[in-house]
Amino acid sequence: MKKRRRGIYERYVKRALDVIISGSALIILSPLYVLLCILVRQKLGSPVFFCQERPGRYGKIFKMYKFRTMTDAKDKKGNLLPDKDRQTGFGQMLRRTSLDELPELYNIFKGDMSLIGPRPLLVKYLPYYTKEENIRHQVRPGLTGYAQVHGRNTCIWEKRFQYDREYVEHLSFLMDCKIIWTTIQKVWKGSDIVAPGVLEDFDEYRKKQYANTRR
Repeated sequence: MKKRRRGIYERYVKRALDVIISGSALIILSPLYVLLCILVRQKLGSPVFFCQERPGRYGKIFKMYKFRTMTDAKDKKGNLLPDKDRQTGFGQMLRRTSLDELPELYNIFKGDMSLIGPRPLLVKYLPYYTKEENIRHQVRPGLTGYAQVHGRNTCIWEKRFQYDREYVEHLSFLMDCKIIWTTIQKVWKGSDIVAPGVLEDFDEYRKKQYANTRR
């Protein structure tokens, strides 16, 4: 992927702010981390953290960490039940308040992610992006982003990627500040949240598009 020209804020300031803010937050919120670890272990099981590979900047794969929000309930054959059957009130609360995202501060501190940027999606989606959509991988993925404050995960895929592209093309300190402020408001209100398993996976969505164009 061809690297684009970056401004002073993106080249020097943004990463420094990520390290300072995420490092400070990890220390200040450590008592909350301990409490959540205990509650997640008691109510949802072990392991406490959900770890999954995601594509980062320039498509480099990294391991992203979150608090688990579902149980490991299985059927009589030992297969995991559907997502909707493994959800609990506590897990839904974690998602609604975005507390499940707190471990991603570690990813930010490491440099895998940024506070602001396109959300890191699944690795299996990589072959299905168009050239324009793939622009989202020219910056570090974020804890929150431009698409998240314009509908979060309720937007259709094309609209989400349009917002991601707009962010990459117009990235600035002022834009990041606006996204952070709007994110705080949305988290406080608990708006634009969809339960896991409701939205169609992007790879399946794109396969259907390909199939329709061949008819």
